[in-house]
Amino acid sequence: MLTLTLYYATNRNHIGHRWSPEYYGQDFSTDRSNNLRFGRVTVEVSAHKVKYFQSRKVDNRIGDGEALACYIEEKLRKKHTIKAFQEPDSKVNPLNDQLASTTAFQELKKQMESKRDLVVFIHGFNVDWFQAAASAMALELMLNRHSQDNDDLKDTSVFLFSWPSNGDMMRNKAYLSDRSDAEESSLAVARGFLKLRDFLMTLRPEHGDLALKECGQQLHLLCHSMGNYVLQHALTALIELNNQKHLPQLFQHIFMCAPDVDDNIFELEQPMVNLHRLAKRVTVYYNNGDLAMYISDYTKGNVDRLGHNGAARPLQLHNKVHQVNCSNIVRGVTEHNYYLWATVNEDIRHSIDDLPYSDILRNRSHQAAQVWRLT
Repeated sequence: MLTLTLYYATNRNHIGHRWSPEYYGQDFSTDRSNNLRFGRVTVEVSAHKVKYFQSRKVDNRIGDGEALACYIEEKLRKKHTIKAFQEPDSKVNPLNDQLASTTAFQELKKQMESKRDLVVFIHGFNVDWFQAAASAMALELMLNRHSQDNDDLKDTSVFLFSWPSNGDMMRNKAYLSDRSDAEESSLAVARGFLKLRDFLMTLRPEHGDLALKECGQQLHLLCHSMGNYVLQHALTALIELNNQKHLPQLFQHIFMCAPDVDDNIFELEQPMVNLHRLAKRVTVYYNNGDLAMYISDYTKGNVDRLGHNGAARPLQLHNKVHQVNCSNIVRGVTEHNYYLWATVNEDIRHSIDDLPYSDILRNRSHQAAQVWRLT
């Protein structure tokens, strides 16, 4: 058996005991929507089955991350352990107790010290707690499917931010509800980013405490579907929380996968015009055949989606922002969750490894300025 451990932050409501919940629900935390709980969840899975899904072919491409996520979800629903890190009691030793976020970041730092990058993952629409955790665990396993047997490649850990996406509602109502919840979750995400920034500030080499020394690995952000809408509003909240100062460059790479946001989102006067300041690189993955994007366009009255055809005016993109057209290779059941699948997942991993965009190892062709097509 293989024990999987996932660290998380969530503004969902806990079901059961506050610090050892059975799971998290579909509503906001009873404290408030911007309250974040930090913790870890563990589950046992079959190492053989993990290997099977990692090497399984889908459309003649190796790597079935979606099926792996479904398998992990099944195991999570049967048996798992959640430990929420307890916040200090302000009335008892308020100065001596460690914040829950600091506990989580310190444990993640230990992982990063063992040659691991960290990917912060924000899931999309219509996803319950078990599906969110399973997707994050599957993402980590898929990103590491080559590095686990190759000492020359670093491993990657995934940290989940889960917001109260409505996984059990009627689809149309769920979509509208989720957009509202995504927007309301933005402050929690922004606060989480600032907590992360504040923790990273303590890790500078000149800091006297050796336990707080920088680990030298990189941070990345991957948002899927409506998770990008969460990021959109978090960006606005982050600017306000940061007193209108320049955005901190927290991430090496931001991956926007099947982004359910407007296709003009990067243009002047639009909410993500300054997203590039948050990272050294931004990559947008889109698919012309993504049915979820089509539904969002035409049944919800939204502007054309970035995840369907890419940016409306690609020539106006900041030079940090690149786009990857997945339309030629993504089809069928993978058409929306392709960040977990074979070639797309490998391309994300290549970016984490700082492989040049035009490297021959990438299955890409140059389509236009800052636009690539996966082949």
